[in-house]
Amino acid sequence: MGPILGIVGGVIVLFILMGLRTLYEYQRGVIFRLGKYSGMKGPGLRFIIPFIDQMVKVDLRTIARDVPPQDIITRDNVTVQVNAVVFMRVVNPDKAILEVDNYLYNTSQLSQTTLRSVLGQADLDDLLTKRDHLNDELQTILDADTDPWGVKVTKVEIKHVDLPADMQRAMAKQAEAERERRAKVIHAQGEFEASIKLAEAAGVLQKEPAALQLRYLQTLAEISTEHSSTVIFPVPIEMLRGLIKEAP
Repeated sequence: MGPILGIVGGVIVLFILMGLRTLYEYQRGVIFRLGKYSGMKGPGLRFIIPFIDQMVKVDLRTIARDVPPQDIITRDNVTVQVNAVVFMRVVNPDKAILEVDNYLYNTSQLSQTTLRSVLGQADLDDLLTKRDHLNDELQTILDADTDPWGVKVTKVEIKHVDLPADMQRAMAKQAEAERERRAKVIHAQGEFEASIKLAEAAGVLQKEPAALQLRYLQTLAEISTEHSSTVIFPVPIEMLRGLIKEAP
């Protein structure tokens, strides 16, 4: 009798051990009993009936999926290659298992088609300068499409926009021309402001001859201080008459 009890006890222990499952805090277990959905289990040590129950573990953490480079023709007929990254997480584990065969693969495929559709309606300038707006639009569309699958798309980021070589050269020339234009405008603005200040200074010196004489002497002092060689500076006698006292 003793050996039979030992065998039975061993079978029971083995049966229990075969049904034990461990779920981490970021996991949920979707349970199927004889192929039929029977509920969901949370984190911790869980027991399922061996050979009758089946548990599918679902990760609830945010997942980043790369969208492979896509050939896109923009609205202004420029062909570019664009790739992106999609951040998503499962919010309804039962839907992620019951409503779609592989939510990761299907979300990746949907991201590719949505990327081509949305960016194909944008101009090249918008693609290069308004990425935040396009990212938000992609995220909104993908989130709405994946909601029935229990998947939440939290963020979409366009990573790289590869332009054709001829387009890169054309944009480089355009940028260089723009820099030259700005430099000329700034130089002209500086000349204009300097001319205004010079005109104002000339008016002051014209009203105050003594100021012109003082400025002249200050210039001579600066030259004599900075240079050791002799400098001959012609001085009109009219400029010195104010400094010469008339004889009594």
